[in-house]
Amino acid sequence: MAEAKTFDPMNVSVIVAGTYLTGFGESMVEAEQSENNYEVKVGAQGDKLRTKTNNNTGTITVTLQATSPQVAYLDRLANSGQIVPITVINAGPPKETITSVEAYVNKPAARTYGTDIDDREYEFQCMDISFN
Repeated sequence: MAEAKTFDPMNVSVIVAGTYLTGFGESMVEAEQSENNYEVKVGAQGDKLRTKTNNNTGTITVTLQATSPQVAYLDRLANSGQIVPITVINAGPPKETITSVEAYVNKPAARTYGTDIDDREYEFQCMDISFN
């Protein structure tokens, strides 16, 4: 019988240009590579050709509560267009790291005010995303 594993969100850290983000929303963080590593073409007679895709861009989306101390910081980064490093670490299990040395925030987070205050979502466009 397989041993049960436990995921603890407290083991996840997101660091942007040396600043640790805090006050995450329920979604916390999501990362995705822009394209598949390989593409396959099939000819009319069934011949196959696999092509390596050299596109290592991607996105990291961070969700913070509206009251997070880093909301203003990420809004400033979005408005400036500054290129910064971003690292996502899951201290495990499973131990995983996602990094980008060159990333920028696409735009300030949408803001909604009402009976509830919504989370703020920031999308980092990563020029060199790496999953380890």
